[in-house]
Amino acid sequence: MLYAMITVILILLTYVFYKGNKNTHKVIVNDIHIKKEKSPSPRIEANQLRILQISDMHIENISITPERLLKELKGQHIDMIALTGDFLDRKRSLPKLVPYLQAFRELDPAYGTFAVFGNHDYVLRYPYFHQLKDLLQDYGIETLQNENRSMEIDGKKINIIGIDDFGTSHSDLAKSYEGLENGYNLVFTHDPNVVLEMKDHSFDYLLSGHFHGGQIHWPKPYHLIKMGKLARMSMVKGLQNYKNRTFYISEGLGQTGLNIRLGSLPEITFHNLELAIEEKTEEKPAELDHSAVVAG
Repeated sequence: MLYAMITVILILLTYVFYKGNKNTHKVIVNDIHIKKEKSPSPRIEANQLRILQISDMHIENISITPERLLKELKGQHIDMIALTGDFLDRKRSLPKLVPYLQAFRELDPAYGTFAVFGNHDYVLRYPYFHQLKDLLQDYGIETLQNENRSMEIDGKKINIIGIDDFGTSHSDLAKSYEGLENGYNLVFTHDPNVVLEMKDHSFDYLLSGHFHGGQIHWPKPYHLIKMGKLARMSMVKGLQNYKNRTFYISEGLGQTGLNIRLGSLPEITFHNLELAIEEKTEEKPAELDHSAVVAG
């Protein structure tokens, strides 16, 4: 009897691991639209900034090949690429990252590619973390460690703010916002828990990752509780709103620990931000459009 029970349990575990590993190959492509409220003024022109977000590649446990990634994205209109941390955590994985960086370069976004670092990247010790940073820069990717950049896009000033990893105490909000003038504040960061500390630092939209949507989100991602207050508030993936501020938590492209996913799938995300240009009219708050999320 005991032998039969053990056999059944082993069969069930084998199936779960098989199914979970198979799920790591089922990449979804989400299309998110963040709109401005419509204005009564006729003198308005709405333009979109289309951002490709890739998060949590975890190159040691990634199931999508660089060739498939490029095929999935080739031909898409991309204004900007945001890489929101956790590239790898082992020095020997650096060469494996290269073909993915080549793919991002081939996509040639109009306004560049930006990257922030995550907690796993900081597992790398000197000099390997700097080798990772140099490698990203060699492929035309601008790394932001509590830094910001400003640019004008379609007549609208965009402030790109890169906040370093909050969970490993690398974030410095004052430094990240230093010298910024008024504009659309677009934040790239890894750990979304930082939004709970941003009372005095405004943003219009924030992109993050870190939670993997639980990775094993069945029946609930109880293991995320130790990863900060947002998880305890059941904010672990997708579009979120905290004190009227909109942010997004990507489920990530790779996995950590066990190379399986249950109740979660690897994600590529397009963010379409409506930039409204209007004469002598006060800027309106953002409106979320949940209907435009498409799985591919």
